[in-house]
Amino acid sequence: MAPYNGDSVDWLLEEDGENPGVRYFALRDLVGASAAELEAARALVMTTGPVPVILSQQQADGTWGTPGYLPKYRSTMWSIIFLAQLGADGRDPRIRQGCEHLFGYATAEHGGLSADGRNSGLIHCLQGNLCAALIDLGYLGDERLARALEWLARSITGEGIAPSSEKSAPVHYLRSGNSGPGFPCSANNHLPCAWGAVKALLALSKVPAGERTPAIGAAIEAGAAFLFSRDPAAADYPMGYAEKPNSSWFKFGYPLGYVTDVLQSVEVLAALGYGGDPRLANAREMVEGKQDADGRWPMEYSYNSKMWIDLEQKGQPSKWVTLRARRALRA
Repeated sequence: MAPYNGDSVDWLLEEDGENPGVRYFALRDLVGASAAELEAARALVMTTGPVPVILSQQQADGTWGTPGYLPKYRSTMWSIIFLAQLGADGRDPRIRQGCEHLFGYATAEHGGLSADGRNSGLIHCLQGNLCAALIDLGYLGDERLARALEWLARSITGEGIAPSSEKSAPVHYLRSGNSGPGFPCSANNHLPCAWGAVKALLALSKVPAGERTPAIGAAIEAGAAFLFSRDPAAADYPMGYAEKPNSSWFKFGYPLGYVTDVLQSVEVLAALGYGGDPRLANAREMVEGKQDADGRWPMEYSYNSKMWIDLEQKGQPSKWVTLRARRALRA
């Protein structure tokens, strides 16, 4: 069976003043456009659509009102995460200023990126989102990001980190945030959190294979093993406070906060080379099954009214979700 009901790529390549980032990513990832075409498309991202609206809310000190995680989804951390997801150009001085402020505020004692700059605020979903955003905004190779990625990897493998019970150890897990090797999280009743695993692997997948340290390689293997420990389409990973998987797993949307959907599991695992793995078959079938007769995917999960600007309309065909699905199935 062909994965697409129709050829939606032309739709994604249309000039769209409301969603110019779609065209930029489609040119880059689906058709392999020239450098000149990509520069022109990204220039439109910076002058039309949601990116200039978000940047218009930036304060003179480089923050968006508050320096950290709250309020969702308008704080500095979320603004930077969403700017990256929308295709913003990290060379823009306003974005550089925001990222520099982020490093200064969020870097914890051992190098990880924290909700509040303290070790107690380290949590995989946020670390993954922030590291992924900083890579997309051009910070790959920056020593501070390298330390954050290495900490993220080691917090998964447990290398050099004592259990939380060994409070006298110079480096140990805390019961808050990520509370042990692998993916246990206080927000998931200290059970392994698949949302955190997907976000952590999202960031690590963006590190070129030739630049991955042994710790990053080991963390990727551990993360993939965890995500494949269950059928990714069922998403019945350990649930700390619930009796069934969160319904958000099965609703595809954009942009993506700490919530993860099955499509993102497919995206991340495909980016790591597992696109043809038979264990992804049911998840791929789920993704294919959500398209309409024209090969377009709907917006099923939205942060509209919570961000600085609304993005598309829930329940309607979505260029952003279609872009995600096309890229994932292509991989």
